[in-house]
Amino acid sequence: MLFKQKHLEGIKAGNISLAFRKWKRLSVNAGSLIKTSVGVIKIISTKEISLGEITDPDAAKAGFASAQALVQLLESQKEGLIYKIELSFDSEDPRIELREKVSLEEEEFETLKAALDNLDKFSKVGKWTTKTLQAIQENPKMKAADLAVKAKKEKEWLKLNVRKLKGLGLTISHEPGYTLSPRGEEYLRLITK
Repeated sequence: MLFKQKHLEGIKAGNISLAFRKWKRLSVNAGSLIKTSVGVIKIISTKEISLGEITDPDAAKAGFASAQALVQLLESQKEGLIYKIELSFDSEDPRIELREKVSLEEEEFETLKAALDNLDKFSKVGKWTTKTLQAIQENPKMKAADLAVKAKKEKEWLKLNVRKLKGLGLTISHEPGYTLSPRGEEYLRLITK
């Protein structure tokens, strides 16, 4: 479940407590935890509704100026059912502490290297992890579309796979682009020395 950055910040601040999605099938459940750039978001409840049930107060709780603005957005999307999702900020992102860890002990380095080797091994495009980390290092905060061109990959492929690197604490997402985390910098230093 993806959110715009301004909505994530509203959820973390406690100003946004609802989200509305148009999906062919529900993709979150009550109790689900979603890692985002601002921390972990918890899904409290989900309910299938009609567009006519969306009220101005509900729209405000979702970060929209009016029900009309939210309904227009939902109507512009592909077919599907409308879901009202109650959510809240749960906790800080555990990847933040991980990515700030500068020194890698030998065992931790080997575990990380094995995880990246696995990503390479099971990829349809072959070895990509080190090349992608190097592209990010050489082009900090470059828009994903431009970085994808430099890395000779599709934008959506790049974004999906950078999320895998972020999950290992190696990258940091920005608006726009990415940088290597201290952990990512240290990993590259160790494999290229």
